[in-house]
Amino acid sequence: MGTGKGATLPEQRQPRMRADASRNRERIIGAAREAFVEWGPDVPLDEIARRAGVGNATVYRHFADRRELILQVTLESMRRVTELAEAALTDDAEAFDALRAFVHRGADERIGSLCPLLAEGFDHTAPEVVATRERLDTALENLMARARAEGTLRADVGVGDLMVALAQLTRPLPGLECGVGFDTYVHRHLDLFLDGLMNPARSTLSGSAATFEALRRRGS
Repeated sequence: MGTGKGATLPEQRQPRMRADASRNRERIIGAAREAFVEWGPDVPLDEIARRAGVGNATVYRHFADRRELILQVTLESMRRVTELAEAALTDDAEAFDALRAFVHRGADERIGSLCPLLAEGFDHTAPEVVATRERLDTALENLMARARAEGTLRADVGVGDLMVALAQLTRPLPGLECGVGFDTYVHRHLDLFLDGLMNPARSTLSGSAATFEALRRRGS
């Protein structure tokens, strides 16, 4: 019996089921990210399930509660931005041009719209969060260091300054929704911001360069 076709069928099915489960999880995270951007952290989980094309039970099978789903959506967004920064480090373009390209691609991840997810009950000290944040910090530090060495990035700005601008400029104004029209303004104002980062500096900045650690302390 061990060599019959019936005996091997469960073994053949198991990898396919695992792959299906992985795809469902990815669809749920993607749908949740879009819904959180549009509606905020209180969007009904039924709506997320509908967008993902799965049943409510499938959502709860992958994520114990809303908090766990928010954590995984945030981690996925951080990873995507990190991968963009790491890709920019391999860009053959001039350093500041690579930095500029990263900022515009990073803006499309809607970091600012996801900020409300981090306000309540989000564990900033979770090992996955810390590891992902450190990886992002390293990639951005290296990207900005290249531009400083090239002489095109002013010396008095830090990674935190860059992330604050990305977060603020990708958050819709009250009463305005994310959309094509809003995207136009985001990228226009990002270019204005980036021009202000260029060396030689045309002004003296107050305070000191922001770091990820300083931003985390103020937000906690």
